[in-house]
Amino acid sequence: MRQIEQHRPELTGYCYRMLASPFEAEDAVQETMLRAWRSIDRFEGRSALRSWLYKIATNVCLDMLSGRKRRATPMDLGPAREPVVENLASRGEATWIEPIRDDALGGDPAELVQRSETIRLAFVAALQHLPPRQRTALILCEVLRWKAGEVAELLETSTASVNSALQRARETVQTNEIQAGDVAAGLGEPEKEFLERYVAAFEAYDMDALKDVIAEDASQSMPPYDLWLQGREDVLAWMFGPGHECRGSKLLVAPRANGCFAFGQYKPKADGEGYEPWALQVLEMSPDGRVGRLTFFLDTERLFPLFGLPPRPR
Repeated sequence: MRQIEQHRPELTGYCYRMLASPFEAEDAVQETMLRAWRSIDRFEGRSALRSWLYKIATNVCLDMLSGRKRRATPMDLGPAREPVVENLASRGEATWIEPIRDDALGGDPAELVQRSETIRLAFVAALQHLPPRQRTALILCEVLRWKAGEVAELLETSTASVNSALQRARETVQTNEIQAGDVAAGLGEPEKEFLERYVAAFEAYDMDALKDVIAEDASQSMPPYDLWLQGREDVLAWMFGPGHECRGSKLLVAPRANGCFAFGQYKPKADGEGYEPWALQVLEMSPDGRVGRLTFFLDTERLFPLFGLPPRPR
């Protein structure tokens, strides 16, 4: 049992990339563990335990993906629009990509930093454009560094078929994903200093200070709304226009999400009596060390407990 359980974190990362939801990934891993425990007496050791578990997890994920719509970000559903309240619409029929805590993936911290590129929201969104079996091949070969022959054995197909699927998958991802060079591998200033600057600027709702920490070509989205904004001027126009009710918010540092900084945002209540959860902010950095992508996930009822955030700011 312990041998099986030790693979849970890496299976969570795999299932998250496949399903784009930490909650569905947890369900998939739990189902994988149950199937493994029930059939461990039939495991004959003809393949490594890890490979066997990945085969089970793959089948679970493929079952879950069968016949359902792909998860998306607002950027997948249409072009950027003007920062006016008339463009704010909720897509109740959309199934949104959800963030995951970095520490849910386990593993060596240094290795996680190297692989953070492969859990970025943009990369996970690009994966959702792939048919499930292409998605499986790309994740196993490109992210987890499996050989094509190993993937062929897992998928019960030929190596040539896997290589063909990989080629098509790479082309699709390159079409739908921002280039790796558009995202900073690290910050040019100490992490603690940047966090302090961003929190101070946002809590003060200081336009000049926010302009200094947000990249010129930054984008912003707010699932479950389909509106997204492109460019710092539009982001700030929204913050100081339709989004003015966020003035006076408090931020709490949350565990990193998808390789990025994350904060719990608490907005002042309409009656002025305290604060209420408003958004999980996930900030992706640009190469110049500023915020290049701001995602405000508004499903705080589910995401705040997942990220260990309290119902009120401390």
